[in-house]
Amino acid sequence: MSEPVSPLSPAGDRHFDGLADKFAASLYGGARGELRLALLDRLLPEMLDLRGQPLLDVGGGLGQQADWFAARGHAVTLAEPSGEMLAQAREQLAGREVNVLQAPLQALPELAPGPWPLIVCHAVLEWLADPRGALATLAGLLSPGGQLSLMVFNRDALRLSNVVKGNLEKALADRLEGRGLRKRLTPISPLTHGQVEAWSAESGLVIREMAGIRVFADYLRQPPESDADRERLLALEQRYCRVDPHWRLGRYLLYTLQRPIRPPEETTA
Repeated sequence: MSEPVSPLSPAGDRHFDGLADKFAASLYGGARGELRLALLDRLLPEMLDLRGQPLLDVGGGLGQQADWFAARGHAVTLAEPSGEMLAQAREQLAGREVNVLQAPLQALPELAPGPWPLIVCHAVLEWLADPRGALATLAGLLSPGGQLSLMVFNRDALRLSNVVKGNLEKALADRLEGRGLRKRLTPISPLTHGQVEAWSAESGLVIREMAGIRVFADYLRQPPESDADRERLLALEQRYCRVDPHWRLGRYLLYTLQRPIRPPEETTA
């Protein structure tokens, strides 16, 4: 029997050709996906200075965020390495004037160098073999004063989720990341807040805003069944998504990072 073809790219990144339908169903097809989008709908205007700037959506996937920004007057370029994901994104974006580019993050300094006043990179770094280098690449694409909306899969939340499920040995051994094989959708590089802090500083970026996405929902024993309970859950998420310590255990961590107009040594001189 032949070995299955690896979904990893030559760089070791997880792409989603052959998995676009499963990705759509698992990440957006249920209540958790709806909750994620509802929280972003509120948080993005709060956490970003939005003035209709041109925008680069990195790893834009199925096109939901590109659609959101295009509807608000931004000239959007969506970059995504998976042809299957792009096909679904084009359906999502039908009628929108969005520039679509099939390319991995590593190719963007050549194919979409900018500099960009606004970059969105949501739920991408955790699927890359070198998320640290990827963040440095994104920083290099920003214009002075430019903003990066970064969302990453939270390693600490993944640990707690495994404990809640009874996977105590796995949590103790810190075997949390996926291997990128077959059709499992556990990220290969889940990140901690400490890593985001350190790598942002290395790349010359300043953290302006922070929030947790789904700080409660993923730990419920049973998902809410009634509309009233779903509304209560959304209200709880909205109330505590930016409150310490709750935001730190969101399934995803959402940041606004900014490239200073002047380097730190100039601003303190």
